[in-house]
Amino acid sequence: MTAIDYTGRTTLVTGAGSGIGKAFVHEFARRGSDIVLVGRRLGRLEALASELGKRHGVRATAISLDLAVPGAGRRLAADLATRGITITGLVNNAGFATDRVFHEEDPDRLTDEINVDVANLVDITRAFIEPLRRAESGVLVNVASMAAHTPTPGMAVYSASKAFVLSFTESIWYESRGTGLRVLCLSPGLTRTEFFDNPGGGTYKGNYQSPEDVVRTAVRALDRGRGPSVISGRRNALAVKLPRLLTRRRAVIIGGAFSARAGAGAAPGPEPAHRG
Repeated sequence: MTAIDYTGRTTLVTGAGSGIGKAFVHEFARRGSDIVLVGRRLGRLEALASELGKRHGVRATAISLDLAVPGAGRRLAADLATRGITITGLVNNAGFATDRVFHEEDPDRLTDEINVDVANLVDITRAFIEPLRRAESGVLVNVASMAAHTPTPGMAVYSASKAFVLSFTESIWYESRGTGLRVLCLSPGLTRTEFFDNPGGGTYKGNYQSPEDVVRTAVRALDRGRGPSVISGRRNALAVKLPRLLTRRRAVIIGGAFSARAGAGAAPGPEPAHRG
């Protein structure tokens, strides 16, 4: 496949205000795509939209939306329809994690986590999948995590939600073959973003990538027509292969020991969070 020409297209990015989402926004705008920025912090999104217009000469639209509220995809589609904006690319990047042992978690917080990481990712994908399939060389990227590839005690709901995203996206990739829509599940590891800010719960240890490194991995895979999924970083790609060689019991035990050393579930306190 040839590299994608984004000129004259419109890409919607959730969690666009910082981190990986912001890096996606800059990369697609640099390539000529108009941008719809979705997140909670409207002031930050509007400032970024203004910057994109000045730097890249693209149209950038900022929309404030709390993805913890069910039905976000349908509301978003209705909003864009009234603005006359047609989406040809979608990056579901918004998400957050809880990092206490499950029996200590706040049930309301878990509900929000599932709504943001799973329910509204599905709702947004369903709301836009048909125009994406109709668009010539449409793009759909769902951001998962290395945690999608093995259970992670201390982050039980988060790793399960990302496993859902991985499986869901790979199925959509198969269903979309022959349509021109390029579908990709992106699994980053530790990345220097607000997601890993954790003032009360310790430090996540390991080798961090930059958001720009992660996005370059995704864009290369899209340009090459690679799918259905990609892991960002060679070390990360090697790390997820190990559990495949083990029994599930052994993989869970090792995953629990690793997550405790890394900081997940190590102490109560504010969880790393990022919804844009």
